[in-house]
Amino acid sequence: MSHTCRTLDGTAIPLADREVAELRSLLRGALLTPGAPDYDQARAIWNGMIDRRPALIARCETPADVAHVLRFAAEYRLLTAVRAGGHHIAGNSVVDEGLVIDVSPMRSVQVDARRRIVRGGAGCRLAEIDAATQAQGLATPLGINSTTGVAGLA
Repeated sequence: MSHTCRTLDGTAIPLADREVAELRSLLRGALLTPGAPDYDQARAIWNGMIDRRPALIARCETPADVAHVLRFAAEYRLLTAVRAGGHHIAGNSVVDEGLVIDVSPMRSVQVDARRRIVRGGAGCRLAEIDAATQAQGLATPLGINSTTGVAGLA
C-alpha cells in the first residue's frame, strides 16, 4: 500500500508503507495517517471552516523529531505546514495531502524569575506561558487569546 502526498509543485507522489514506517520508527512522537484513531482531532484547527486532510501528521515531541521530519519532507519535496497552536485564521497550519509538522506536544515552560526570562517549547500556548510567568509574579505582553500558539505570536 502507499500514501499519496503532494509535493511543493503540486505533483501527487506515492510514499510506500516502508518509507512511512521508516520515518515513524525515528520519531518519539506519533506519525498519523488518515484512518488513525487521533487523525481527525490532530488535523482540526481553531478555524472550524478549514477542513483539510493531510497525508501525514507528525506529532513531534522533541527537536530531534522535528529534524527527522524536516529531512523527510526535504527528501521528497513534500508540501508542508507547521502547526503549533493551530490558530492561524486562514488555516496555514494544515495542508491537503501534504505533511503537517505538529509541534503542539512540545509544551515545556521554564521561567527564570531572577533574570525575568521565560523559555517555552514550540507548541506552547499563551495560557501556559501566562500561568508559568504569573506564578513568578511576571507577565508576558504577547496577546489576549489564551489558545494562540506562542510560536505564531513570536
